[in-house]
Amino acid sequence: MGLFSKSKSLIGLDIGSSFIKVVEMSERGKGFQLLNFGMAPLPPEAIVDGALMNANVISEAISELISSHKIKTKEAATAVSGHSVIIKKISLPSMTDEELEESIQWEAEQYIPFDINDVHIDVQRLSQGANEAGQMDVLLVAAKKDMINDYTAVISEAGLMPVVMDVAGFAVQNQFELNYEVVPGETVVLVNIGASIVNINILKGGITSFTRDVSMGGNQFTEEIQKQLNVSYEEAEALKLGGDMGSESQAVVPQEVEGIIASVSENLAAEIQRSLDFYAATAAEDHITKIWLSGGSAKVPGLTRVFEARTNIPVEVMNPFKNVTFNERQFKAEELAAHAPMAAVGVGLGMRRVGDR
Repeated sequence: MGLFSKSKSLIGLDIGSSFIKVVEMSERGKGFQLLNFGMAPLPPEAIVDGALMNANVISEAISELISSHKIKTKEAATAVSGHSVIIKKISLPSMTDEELEESIQWEAEQYIPFDINDVHIDVQRLSQGANEAGQMDVLLVAAKKDMINDYTAVISEAGLMPVVMDVAGFAVQNQFELNYEVVPGETVVLVNIGASIVNINILKGGITSFTRDVSMGGNQFTEEIQKQLNVSYEEAEALKLGGDMGSESQAVVPQEVEGIIASVSENLAAEIQRSLDFYAATAAEDHITKIWLSGGSAKVPGLTRVFEARTNIPVEVMNPFKNVTFNERQFKAEELAAHAPMAAVGVGLGMRRVGDR
């Protein structure tokens, strides 16, 4: 789904609140080959709840990342999420695509809590035919124009051409469909845990049934470790992922870190559970068979175990490179595996092509 688009092959540019990720892929038959993958860190507070607070730093980081990986493609697909994006599954009287395009602006006013003139609107038909009541399901997406303008401005400033604007949760869904079997009628949950936003997308038979963005994420782990153990941001980040504690924090006891991580993981799992409970109340007949995690914080030690204990649902970390081929002389499999959870949105964006919807 694109709020606007048109291009050929393009790069996936995931502008996250702690890292920028770039993915370039080429189509190979029915699959994809990885041409480029890179990440660049952003300073804390450069992006807050999806809002770009330091445009110069972000555009410079994008430019340096593109330059260092010698990427020649200029057209880019990126994604947005957070409070400035509204996603609603709605039912409308059965109509043609042309009629839908004409009527959606009026229909959207009933569902969007923003001034309709302040948002970009897009719509995706979820069912081809009408149900017995003559209704069809569609997915309505609205994103605030000022946020879209901010993102396109930093991308343009970095020397790229923004041609596709996607939604982070749908980009994760794209790569999931590439890498994993979509079972008809099966309900699964895709949870993308970024630094400051968690994207939740519940799929039934590969079709979105429920989405929600939660304003929490990996930063909670880092901030709690910093606060309780009195260490630097960099040390807290390393401790969060079970890495080297650094010379200044040798006094830190691993059990202390584990306790903090367990506490924050429990809070995160409780928030996910609330979304699942809300969905279950509206779709009692659906049985969720699996939760798939992605995002940088999917690698936090013990997180999948906490999620499984809280939800009683099997949990697995996604690998967006699972069905993507790559040159083993150019990429080391173990390095791709280490960074894979962070690449889910980027791979989904890298699959986009000009003119698709």
